[in-house]
Amino acid sequence: MTAQNSATHPRTIAVAGSHRPAPIPRTVARTGTRRGTLLAGLGVTAFSLTFPGTVWGLDSFGPWSLVAVRSVLAAALAGAFLLALRVPLPARAHWAGLAVVAAGVVVGFPMLTTLALQTSTTSHAAVVVGLLPLTTAAFSAVRTGARPSRTFWAAAVAGAVVVLGFTLRESGGTLSAGDACLFGALVVCAAGYTEGGRLAREMPGWQVIGWALVLCLPLSLAGAAIGLAYEPVHLTAKGLAGLVWVAAGSTFFGLYVWYRGMAEIGAARASQLQLAQPLLTLVWSVALLGEHLSPAAPLAAVGVLVCIAVTQRART
Repeated sequence: MTAQNSATHPRTIAVAGSHRPAPIPRTVARTGTRRGTLLAGLGVTAFSLTFPGTVWGLDSFGPWSLVAVRSVLAAALAGAFLLALRVPLPARAHWAGLAVVAAGVVVGFPMLTTLALQTSTTSHAAVVVGLLPLTTAAFSAVRTGARPSRTFWAAAVAGAVVVLGFTLRESGGTLSAGDACLFGALVVCAAGYTEGGRLAREMPGWQVIGWALVLCLPLSLAGAAIGLAYEPVHLTAKGLAGLVWVAAGSTFFGLYVWYRGMAEIGAARASQLQLAQPLLTLVWSVALLGEHLSPAAPLAAVGVLVCIAVTQRART
């Protein structure tokens, strides 16, 4: 990882004596798409462990202190990389976008979902990430002017319906007390993803999340001090493991590869890979939390994978 790595699309090359840029070789474009899909997929895998990691972290910390300490640790990790590589401060024009990323991804989504997990199961909380791809695509269309095809939207909506139907069935079809937090988290995270994906075209993706974390550090430090003073702390191996994962795995590594992948294949297309995230979360919930998975899971998985395949092939 170097300060010079970039998450931008390959540029066309001007040819002397010609008014048209030379087209990018098809093999190069395919390689970039595969690389972007792989990076975004790694991000989705990291994100799928966030809810189980949060549940583990709540074994040792209260919700406010967990989110604040998580942000402090992630900011320390990001700041160390930024200092070691002597990365210059972002341009003034980038700070507003970084503030949106920080508010949505660093503060809003972790805080709201952690509060929701006080009363909701991980299966019910998966409703958020089930709707997140469609919401992110909508935010991206408004913010960047992208116009996905009708086939793309049809597959995206179908995938969201499959995920929603499955997760609501698993939770008994009832709304929990944390639903307001979950839907609020959906909105702020989609805004943060979209703005971060846009910035990742102009600066390396890891710097986007790195500077967003550093921007939130004063608030995170204050929140950690208050949270640790007023919420009980019972350190356990499981709780510490959950804290380390949500700080280093979900918040830093996951967002780093996610924004790089999003910059290469576009926010709308990358967001559809997240249709697999609720199902991955359910797998981790069974393996790590001992929750039971219903026989409907394989059918839902097939439906989601079909929708993902369609969105990846649809013109965006």
